[in-house]
Amino acid sequence: MLDATTRSGGTATASPRAAATELAVAVPGPVPTAPAGFAARCTRALLSPWSRLSLLVALLAAAASTVLLFEPQRLLADGWPPQIGGVAAAVLFAVAYGLCTVAFVPRPLLNLAAGALFGSQLGAGAALTGTVLGAGVAFGLGRVLGQDALRPLLRGRWLKAADGQLSRHGFRSMLAARLFPGVPFWAANYCAAVSRMGYVPFLVATALGSIPNTAAYVVAGARASTPTSPVFLIAMAGIAVPALVGAVVAWRKRHHLRLR
Repeated sequence: MLDATTRSGGTATASPRAAATELAVAVPGPVPTAPAGFAARCTRALLSPWSRLSLLVALLAAAASTVLLFEPQRLLADGWPPQIGGVAAAVLFAVAYGLCTVAFVPRPLLNLAAGALFGSQLGAGAALTGTVLGAGVAFGLGRVLGQDALRPLLRGRWLKAADGQLSRHGFRSMLAARLFPGVPFWAANYCAAVSRMGYVPFLVATALGSIPNTAAYVVAGARASTPTSPVFLIAMAGIAVPALVGAVVAWRKRHHLRLR
């Protein structure tokens, strides 16, 4: 006996369900597309840690080449363009300051230029703003493009000690690095980026720790025309004393770092 069939003239007609089953077997479904293997491999290669590190190196090399081409140190001799003045010039200078620090231009030179161009108060504000801006840009570039590739390379005793100090005590370590000059500005930025220091503690410590040294250089630049004035001499002392204290502290801490 055939279920769900009807007999007419000795022939059997399949039920609608059976016919639908046969139709589903007869008509092939959509052919699955092969995964885009080449595109996926290219994407993984472009986003790999070493590709991002290569991009970071290329960006920094291009920035340094641009600085060498335009020679920002000429601001000390030629002055700021007369078409831009006041607060607008200070804001533009702060942006240029930040980008120059990313491109390894020494901050003391930029601080002296800020004082010579804008005076003590406005120059200090522009220089400090540029300092925080440049540190933030460098930290972000290092964290996004360099951290994954460089962290596995932290194998030496000194490197591990520095990384542990920055990762566990990020705020106070960066505050000390900014207060006592000795570590290059760009090196501190990228070392902090490779460590596990937080972004906010890094910026706050940079802003607070950079105030004394930045102000001293800016005042020295503003009073450079009167090098025998008490203000200029005090500013020079504000530059020399933290450097001396930082050297003494580093000398005393060297044994502590070797034992870690």
